[in-house]
Amino acid sequence: MSEQITRRKFIKRTVGSILTAAGLTTGGYFYAREVEPRMLDVTRHTIRSAMLPAGFDGMRIIQFSDTHIGFQYTIEQLAKLVAEINGQGPDLIFFTGDLLDDPRNFSGKKQKIISLLSELEAPFGKFAVYGNHDHGGYGSDLYKQIMEQSGFTLLMNEASSIKLLDGSSIWISGIDDAMLGKPDVAEAMSTIPEDSYTILLSHAPDKADEAAQYAIQLQLSGHSHGGQIQIPFYGPLVTPPFAEKYVEGFYDAGANKELRLYVNRGLGTTRLPFRFLSQPELTLFTFRHEKTSS
Repeated sequence: MSEQITRRKFIKRTVGSILTAAGLTTGGYFYAREVEPRMLDVTRHTIRSAMLPAGFDGMRIIQFSDTHIGFQYTIEQLAKLVAEINGQGPDLIFFTGDLLDDPRNFSGKKQKIISLLSELEAPFGKFAVYGNHDHGGYGSDLYKQIMEQSGFTLLMNEASSIKLLDGSSIWISGIDDAMLGKPDVAEAMSTIPEDSYTILLSHAPDKADEAAQYAIQLQLSGHSHGGQIQIPFYGPLVTPPFAEKYVEGFYDAGANKELRLYVNRGLGTTRLPFRFLSQPELTLFTFRHEKTSS
């Protein structure tokens, strides 16, 4: 009797066929499964804004996202990532969701993950938001415990300010996940004074169209994995809900031309243990105060 083909096996076989059709050899299949998922692309970008207080000029921000620990991404990789992040000397660290792939299978590694994430150093703070996998499998409380015990401020439809000694400040707002949570941009923005430079953390990039209705200058998101598998001349093979419009890199979103969206490709994989033309990403942003013209 033939083996019943599960949905995951079907998808794996389909992807294998697509990779072959794309001209990949057996070595290419091995690359997509074993090599590229273990690579790390440290991308560097400069964020310029006249709204940014001058005291924040030169501030370095790290964004990492979508580790999905337990599916393909390992504790050992997380340890190397922590060392890499600290080596970049960030002033601020943002995690944009999906820490564990399936929280039900990882409660036994809780203390080890907390220990590693606690080693991350950022003098102006560490902030995080929920992803869909952080809520899935009854993981909401586990994720909250891990992040808060690791020294992260977990933002769920709320905001926090970062103040300098000269009295200037920027605001970090964060919303709940769009798939399994209850995101509320209005609530997240409700305590932020007018004319404040504001960064929105949202796991789901497509929430940028709603965020553009508010005075937000920068949105940082993940969730898409950059498509995880990109086919030449076609683009991303699969994108999840709420990451179908904005997949990777920078975008101008909505009618608010002040809002810049950046979508990080993430670090791990989910559903399929492949990455092709979509390397795992760690992003370093450097803030620059841009003087207004007279």
